[in-house]
Amino acid sequence: MKTKMIKKITTLLLGVVFTILSSCDQYPEKRGYDIQKISVVETEIMDSNNEDYKEIIENGFKNVHLAPLSTFSIDVDKASYSNIRRMINNGQKIPEDAVKIEEMVNYFKYDYASPMDTHPIAIHIEKGDTPWNKDTKLVKIGLKGKEIPTQDMPVSNLVFLIDVSGSMSQQNKLPLLKKAFKLLVGKLREEDKVSIVVYAGAAGVVLEAAGGDDKKRIMEAFDDLKAGGSTAGGEGIELAYEIAEKNFIKNGNNRVILATDGDFNIGISSDKEMKKLIEKKRESGVFLTCMGFGMGNYKDSKLETLADAGNGNHAYIDTIQEAQKIFGLEFGGTLYTIAKDVKIQVEFNPKKIKAYRLIGYENKVLRDEDFIDDTRDAGELGSGHTVTALYEVIPVGVKSEYFKEMSDLKYTKKTIKNTDEELTVKFRYKNPKENHSNELVHAFKANTEEEMSTDFKFATSVAWFGLKLRNSKYIEYQNLKNIIDLAKNNKGKDEQGYRAEFVRLMNSYNGIK
Repeated sequence: MKTKMIKKITTLLLGVVFTILSSCDQYPEKRGYDIQKISVVETEIMDSNNEDYKEIIENGFKNVHLAPLSTFSIDVDKASYSNIRRMINNGQKIPEDAVKIEEMVNYFKYDYASPMDTHPIAIHIEKGDTPWNKDTKLVKIGLKGKEIPTQDMPVSNLVFLIDVSGSMSQQNKLPLLKKAFKLLVGKLREEDKVSIVVYAGAAGVVLEAAGGDDKKRIMEAFDDLKAGGSTAGGEGIELAYEIAEKNFIKNGNNRVILATDGDFNIGISSDKEMKKLIEKKRESGVFLTCMGFGMGNYKDSKLETLADAGNGNHAYIDTIQEAQKIFGLEFGGTLYTIAKDVKIQVEFNPKKIKAYRLIGYENKVLRDEDFIDDTRDAGELGSGHTVTALYEVIPVGVKSEYFKEMSDLKYTKKTIKNTDEELTVKFRYKNPKENHSNELVHAFKANTEEEMSTDFKFATSVAWFGLKLRNSKYIEYQNLKNIIDLAKNNKGKDEQGYRAEFVRLMNSYNGIK
């Protein structure tokens, strides 16, 4: 109690000192924009326990006779993996709710064949053994988005929305953010446009509609950014969308890129309020990307909420190498949406499968009727993106301690179609500029003689590690060495070394434990 009181008093005193010393705006008037003077200043005292994660209730097994359909929105977010990496490298305890298994699995790129027909997405399905449970099988559903060459991508109208509040002063926040965004600026073309909006105690425009070839002026604008003040995130979002709409490019890529530790404490700030604001703003046709930075004050739940509501994606940048991955190697997937409101619905055949559970995606589960409802928002897929989902299934005739049998129903007669199909995957998406969905259907018959791919085994190792971090009640075998060996033996090509890094990360975690 005394410690909290001392922090509050210290914060107020530092705020007063900062206000006295700051007799002018931190951004020069020479830029020609009317930036409101920041009059309310709050310097953050970092608290390692002040990070915020949305509660995750692990998916359990469902009876195929009672619930044959499983419906969810895709997720291309990868923030959880890099955030967990940061915690392991710092020797920190990992909160269970920080572990999102789908984001860990999707951090890695898989060798799925690109679409060959008119649809921008291809579907790939595999089935194999579950390494953590001898009584179940795993089904892997993989999606691959069409890759668009950089020269063929639509012209971009980008608004960088930068948090410059006091909590962003640490080296792994604003200083790292500047370096990260300079990598992105280096990829822009002459016809692209960039604006920079900042927010602290108030929001202001630092740069508006600079051409992608005017890199010197854009870089100088970043160099001038300094951290200080409280966090008026809602006001910043309002202004960023206003600038994006002002410079809107028809048939172009119009996007706000928010970079923050997620701490909004002035004006509209709750997750619910921010979600309503973003849902309203997305009607303008402007997409949203959220980039999280820093530690101790990171608000993962808020950034995930904003990205989901804003037809966008969410990543966490812990190092300059991660920035290079997101803004360099995966530039197209990060910034260019090829399909929106992407939903998957799997129907399981009760003749083959007794029960199933979706691994991860707890925050993406939809009602079955949402699948054909075109007004229901879902995830977005970027150029070249891969998305992977894993189901753990209990075959008919197999008993499992994780599934409770039920008595027969009196009024419902079970009729099962005679087919060798194990499941059918239905997939719906909208083109970025359209409001009507397209649908693909893919039936799957398992081939027991088929060797599981390296990608299948590696993705399984990532999911297994995630389940262990979450202390899942569904894993029978928990030996970390077995997980490490499975990943190490299935790294595949690994040209960028991300899979090898995953093995090193697990070894580090093992050392800490």
